[in-house]
Amino acid sequence: MNLQRIFLPILGVVVVALAWQTAGWAGVALAAGGIVMWMLLHFTRMMKVLQRASDRPVGWVDSAVMLNAKLRPKVNLLHVVAMTRSLGEQLSPKDEQPEVYRWTDGSASHVTCTFADGKLVKWELVRPQAGPDERPQPTP
Repeated sequence: MNLQRIFLPILGVVVVALAWQTAGWAGVALAAGGIVMWMLLHFTRMMKVLQRASDRPVGWVDSAVMLNAKLRPKVNLLHVVAMTRSLGEQLSPKDEQPEVYRWTDGSASHVTCTFADGKLVKWELVRPQAGPDERPQPTP
């Protein structure tokens, strides 16, 4: 179970109760205003990330190698979408845990990320092997 779903509402109630104890209705108004402001900031960030992601193809990233270098365990899915500026191509069945997403770049390299409860648990970078006639040519 996700403790954040329980902890944050309880924290909000405690903050409002403490505000009532210290400043009465003015404190409640101030605490409630702060909580609403925090929720609006979070909502605005989420909408901005999704707006940027809507302008790109699903599962596309500029560089899979750079994405692989930036990923860290326990990063949430919204943060990964913000880094890639693209929604991942979903490989797992819908609404099943763990969720598996893939981002691919122009060189056919791809990063496959596994999320459990919205948090990154593992990822894998796959780079295609260059054939004998596909070797990069040295620059003079």
